[in-house]
Amino acid sequence: MTVRSKLLTLILLAVASCGLLMPLHASAAVAVPINGTFTDAAGGTGHFVGTYSVQNFGVKNGGLVAIGTLVGTLTSSTGAVLGTITSANTALPATPGTSTCSILTLNLGAIHLNLLGLVVNLSPVNLNITAVSGPGNLLGNLLCAVANLLNGGAPDLGTLVTLLDRLLLAL
Repeated sequence: MTVRSKLLTLILLAVASCGLLMPLHASAAVAVPINGTFTDAAGGTGHFVGTYSVQNFGVKNGGLVAIGTLVGTLTSSTGAVLGTITSANTALPATPGTSTCSILTLNLGAIHLNLLGLVVNLSPVNLNITAVSGPGNLLGNLLCAVANLLNGGAPDLGTLVTLLDRLLLAL
């Protein structure tokens, strides 16, 4: 290989690498069903049925959000259609409401003791303690935070958004 062809190869590799690092905006959309209820003008329970099509992800107020289009129909408690909604560029939180983390897992095998005529038998013991984090779970939030102290801290949301957009594009 000549010096010129080696240089050309290096330049092509550098350009390809830069292309992989640049953020993408996903062109594909993933539709998620959205259902809910509301109190209508008559005081009854109305229904909303629709879909949310995720186009990409972003960061809003320091949190991860999904950005997409919400389309649906509002129906009153009597069954009358009140209207339809089409809202583009709608941002919804993309973080789960609750999560769990393992605090302690203890597995003891069976134990048989014979102490001068006193026999003690213990069956196998499996102890699992799990903390549930989320709104209103003060102790669960605290224990999950302590259990994850050495996991590297808060994720870089910009990198996470780029990775999620690339994953969405691959779907």
